[in-house]
Amino acid sequence: MTKFKQDEMTEKERFEALLLRKPIDRVPFFPYDFAFAPVMLGYSKFIGYTDADKGFDAIMRTHEMFDGCPYAFHPGGAFPARVFGGEVKIPTSEYAMAVALERPAVETEEAAWKLQLPDIRTRGAIPLMMRFSELQYKYGYPISFTSGSILTRLGYIIGVEKMCRWMLRKPELVHRLCQLVVDFLVSVAEYWVDTFKHPELMIPLTGAPTDSNQIISSKQFAEFCLPYQKEVYQKIRDMGIRHIFTHICGEQNLNLPYWAQIPMGDPGIVSFGHEVDLDTASKYFPNDVIMGNIEPAVIQTGKPEAVYELSRICIEKGKKHPSGFILSSGCDMPPHSPPYNVWMMRKAIDDFGWYI
Repeated sequence: MTKFKQDEMTEKERFEALLLRKPIDRVPFFPYDFAFAPVMLGYSKFIGYTDADKGFDAIMRTHEMFDGCPYAFHPGGAFPARVFGGEVKIPTSEYAMAVALERPAVETEEAAWKLQLPDIRTRGAIPLMMRFSELQYKYGYPISFTSGSILTRLGYIIGVEKMCRWMLRKPELVHRLCQLVVDFLVSVAEYWVDTFKHPELMIPLTGAPTDSNQIISSKQFAEFCLPYQKEVYQKIRDMGIRHIFTHICGEQNLNLPYWAQIPMGDPGIVSFGHEVDLDTASKYFPNDVIMGNIEPAVIQTGKPEAVYELSRICIEKGKKHPSGFILSSGCDMPPHSPPYNVWMMRKAIDDFGWYI
């Protein structure tokens, strides 16, 4: 039986020290496991979208198994489509991994111009996400809530194809909707701060898959995302929230100079898809914790030795980053990833991830 070197810190102590810019004993491990964890516990992969208690319990137990960072998040499921009146589809089929938009809330230009901010507290996934945060608070996890990139959230309200088309043909309308998304995300943050009264305990999550250069250009990112994302993050920070977790998903190398202009926190946590080299990430975010970024497909279908080697490469690059590094996958781990492959990531930390 493999025996790991004795830790000098608990994972909670290690994570807290990292956010205080203090030395730690080794690289932390974050299993990106919202869908993977329920499968590990014998639930369906989508249980977290219908039962916050079971979803959170699965994540806690999976983190215990793999010695993972005490951080969890609820993505909301195509959030905020249902909050604005759209419809989504839960991933029940064998190959589906995430909640998909089935019907957007807005289908015409006239409806887009009339769209108003809804009462968020009882709509869509908000109550489920709030219950998830109550469990985080109860068990000593940082309180997370889904914030999000402007264009990703807008894509779930009107549909990504329509959004891209309107960027070209109706830019003034897209700007109007981007500001509405700003107001919505700020209202979500205010709701969480008003509820828990401890913004210093909060680490909101922003996922940004729709910002990928596989979907939009860097010029469009600079016009339709950058100023609005800055506004949301600054207002969140002004509420007393110290750290924001931002997942820069997919191929976004051309967007990195713009992301680097956005105030992530002190420090922020910034994770990346496998398309972004960690040396490049370190260059653009020297004052933030970086995280990543093993390709999820390799974790699911690759040999254990391939996962171990990619982990070694990530660790050796990430350890050089001045503000700290967390080993993780480059996005949510596929739910049916072999547990042994995930264990090989943790083994690589023991073999290569020590600072002392």
